[in-house]
Amino acid sequence: MSPRILVTGGAGYIGSHTVLQLLQGGYKAVVVDNLDNSSEVAIKRVRELADKNGPNLTFHKIDLRDKPALEKIFASEKFDAVIHFAGLKAVGESVQKPLMYYDNNLIGTITLLEVMAAHGCKKLVFSSSATVYGLPKVVPCTEESLISAVNPYGRTKLFIEEMCRDIYRSDSTWKIILLRYFNPVGAHPSGYIGEDPRGIPNNLMPFVQQVAVGRRPALTVYGTDYKTKDGTGVGRERDYIHVVDLSDGHTAALEKLSDASVGCEVYNLGTGKGTSVLEMVAAFEKASGKKIPLVMAGRRPGDSEIVYASTEKAERELKWKAKYGIDEMCRDQWNWASKNPYGYESPDSKK
Repeated sequence: MSPRILVTGGAGYIGSHTVLQLLQGGYKAVVVDNLDNSSEVAIKRVRELADKNGPNLTFHKIDLRDKPALEKIFASEKFDAVIHFAGLKAVGESVQKPLMYYDNNLIGTITLLEVMAAHGCKKLVFSSSATVYGLPKVVPCTEESLISAVNPYGRTKLFIEEMCRDIYRSDSTWKIILLRYFNPVGAHPSGYIGEDPRGIPNNLMPFVQQVAVGRRPALTVYGTDYKTKDGTGVGRERDYIHVVDLSDGHTAALEKLSDASVGCEVYNLGTGKGTSVLEMVAAFEKASGKKIPLVMAGRRPGDSEIVYASTEKAERELKWKAKYGIDEMCRDQWNWASKNPYGYESPDSKK
C-alpha cells in the first residue's frame, strides 16, 4: 500500500511542487486548500505532470478552520502523515492586518492538530520559516540560534512551532519535523507549475517576473541603507532556495518521520549562502535577457537585513542538500513566467 499523505495548502506554490514530488515518489496525496491565494489549475497541472501517478491525487476545497469538513476527510481516509503548508504569508500584509493572520494561521493549525490527534494521525511536517530568527546578530542561523519574530506573520510561525513542541512534550507518540526556510524561488523545469500570487506580489521574484513580462513598470527595492556584501547598500541579503530543492527537503523530512529517534525536530533548509536583491536581479536579467527597471524606496516594517541558514544538520540527518544555484533558479523562474505571463489564468479573468 502506498503511504497516504494529507497536504494542507497543496495548491500553493511550494505545496504544488511538493505534491508532484510525492506522487512521483509513489505516495498518495490528498490536498486540502481554500484557494485563497492559489489556483485549482495548479492541481490539474500537477496531476498531468505526474502522468500515470496522477490518479493518486485527490483535492478538497476546504478551509482548515472548518472543523466538520476536516473531520469528514479524516473519517473517510487514513493518513500516514500530514505536511502542513496552509497559511497566509505576506509580511507587509501581516503588519497591517495582524488579526487576520492570527485567525487564519493559528486557528487553522489548532483545528488541524486537534483533528489529527482525534484520528490517531500524529506525524507532521510543518512548513515553518526562517523569519523565526528575527533580526539575528550572527549569521548563518543554526537550529540552535535564538528565535524571535519581528512581524505578525513570523510570530504565527513561531507560535505554531511552540505549539508543536508543547504537544510533543504532552504526548511523546507525536513525531514532528519543523522546516525553516526563507525565499523559495524558481519553478518546475517544465514551466508548467510555478508561483502565481494573487494581487500585488509580496516576494521579490514574482515581482521581478511580472516586470519582465510587462505587467509592472519597475521593481521597488526596499531599503537602500542595508550593509550587504555587494557594497551598494541596496536591498537585503537572503538565502534563496530552488522550490524543487525545497520540495525534496519536505519528502526527506517525511521519510525521516519513520525513524524511531524523531520527537520534535527542527531543520533549516537553504543553500547556506546569502544573495542580495541586486545579485538576484542581475541573475534574472541574464536568464531572461530583459532589463529590470528599479525604484529605490525606504525599508519596510518587519524586514530583516541579512539572514541565511546553516544547513549542516539537514545535510547530516535528512541526507538532503540543495542542488541548484541562483542561475538555475532564475532560468526556471523565467521559463515559467514566459510560458505563463498571467500565471494560471488568462489576463481577462485575473487581477
